[in-house]
Amino acid sequence: MSLSSLRICSSIQFCRQSLITSSSRELYKLTKNIRHISTIVESRTTVFRGLSNDIVIAQVRNLHISSVNRMAQISEEKIGLVPIEETRRFMTDCFLKSKCSPENAKAMADLLAEADYRGHFSHGMNRLEMYINDLHKNSTDGNVIPEVLKESPATAWVDGKNGLGAVVGNFCMDLAIKKAKEVGVGVVTARRSNHYGIAGWYTMRAMHEGLIGMSGTNTSPLMTPTRSMEAGLGTNPLSFAAPADNGDSFVLDMATTAVAVGKIEIQRRKGEPIPHGWAHDSKGNLTTDAGVAFESACLAPLGGSEITSGYKGYGLGAMIEVLCGILSGSLFSNKVRKWTHFGSDAEADLGQFFIAIDPSCFAPGFTGRLSEMNDILRNLTPVDPEKPVLLAGDPEKNHMKKVDSDGGVRYTPNQIQTCTNLSQRLDVSPIKFIN
Repeated sequence: MSLSSLRICSSIQFCRQSLITSSSRELYKLTKNIRHISTIVESRTTVFRGLSNDIVIAQVRNLHISSVNRMAQISEEKIGLVPIEETRRFMTDCFLKSKCSPENAKAMADLLAEADYRGHFSHGMNRLEMYINDLHKNSTDGNVIPEVLKESPATAWVDGKNGLGAVVGNFCMDLAIKKAKEVGVGVVTARRSNHYGIAGWYTMRAMHEGLIGMSGTNTSPLMTPTRSMEAGLGTNPLSFAAPADNGDSFVLDMATTAVAVGKIEIQRRKGEPIPHGWAHDSKGNLTTDAGVAFESACLAPLGGSEITSGYKGYGLGAMIEVLCGILSGSLFSNKVRKWTHFGSDAEADLGQFFIAIDPSCFAPGFTGRLSEMNDILRNLTPVDPEKPVLLAGDPEKNHMKKVDSDGGVRYTPNQIQTCTNLSQRLDVSPIKFIN
């Protein structure tokens, strides 16, 4: 056999080996096609008669490249799919290996898994490594129970005792719910808390009890106030959740910056740019470079620049700061520590607020009227018939349906690699994918 023929056969064999490892129907078809070409080349039938070996080699090589690329795409799709329960299991194990009580480990894993389930990837497993690093540096306590410092029938002031955010948040919202059921409203503030994930987790806790829920938190300084070159407030998210009829609801969960910093992290993980108007560089200029935005840590307020009413997002962020940092007696504004993926050596001392309201204390028929409003808004004529008008909470519901249909959550290869590194570092069983 000539050297050229050997090169042909070698390329064909590589194609075979690359594709034959998967049992999916699509890969089977690709494998079958390669086997067909392999047979043609090896028998030197009329298809290749008159063609030089170089041309044959080029054609096989092109087939090889396209097939292997498709194989990699399919493999990536399959590798990134993780059942929700497996996501929760992995994160629970990581917290248990990081100085956490079983109850607190479960609280954190439930919070992060719910964020990914709802499509808020910036606040799900993306945050796991940061929590773990804080626990190992002892800048967060994984075993505390929050303490009530002062209370009235409708209010409470809580010391989070530097506990994990979900532990403090669950304690405070449950207390607010208890008070709302007793006197119609419960308002609780917490000091010495930590990053508490998606704000909607806590407001939905009230909503599931038939109440209206509100919550917010201050964060590390990331927002550049209107006309400023440097950060002076956090992303300071706000959530509002209310129950409607037949399982419907209104669930608002938003940052007061143009976007949560975690979304920039996700774009950075993907190696993709960010939209114009999300963040500034270190000189105060808007940037679309996710790496530059991540390093500068200067997010635009909701609304963007002054000409597009960014001062309104700035005002909302400052309002949340008053309710969280000022009212609770925690750190505030640029007094709050910086938080990185490497963890922090300083206590965060974040402030948070939690409100629960019993709608039955007001006009009767609340859930029915909310359902009617929801129907009105969803049935407005859309600009694009392919994109119906959505309500706060609808994108999350759609994402949860997709996760249920797919059988799991899809993560980026970068995220999976981070989790693989964590599993080795903490000696926990790595994430298991859907085959």
